Amino acid sequence: MSQPRVSIQPQDFDLSAEVAALRAGDARVGAVCAFVGTVRDRHPAELAATGAPDVASVASMELEHYPGMTEKAIEAMIDEAHRRFSLFGVRVIHRIGLLRPQDQIVLVAVTSAHRGESFQACEFLMDYLKTQAPFWKKEQTPDGARWVDARVSDDAALARWGIQAANA
Repeated sequence: MSQPRVSIQPQDFDLSAEVAALRAGDARVGAVCAFVGTVRDRHPAELAATGAPDVASVASMELEHYPGMTEKAIEAMIDEAHRRFSLFGVRVIHRIGLLRPQDQIVLVAVTSAHRGESFQACEFLMDYLKTQAPFWKKEQTPDGARWVDARVSDDAALARWGIQAANA
């Protein structure tokens, strides 16, 4: 039985094990591209530029999702990546729950015959995931908790693939 393409989970993941499982037994694979996103201890520069004291400091992040809907949305993203790129396998893991700086949040891994397809598909999936997957993020800062809004730069990244973000 093959592994699922999408996992939403509170527990951490092992990059090496996930990549090994993704490419196991497939001699066609000539390229593997993987992206691992981690929790930062501060906001992106455009948020920190507001001038509020300690606005850049992040103690933790809590991620929530809509079970069933989230997996379905990510599966649709993977289907679109397969339509656009010549891929053999895709694995997306997104963590939920309470996370601290340096914790892994997300894994996007793809296999293909050639590196160009893998790099592009991995970047496409991350751009899509950042703006279209139904996750909600709340950061704990010295000034209290705040919900994280989508960033304009994430919408722009998605637009270069010819996709208009629903929140734009």
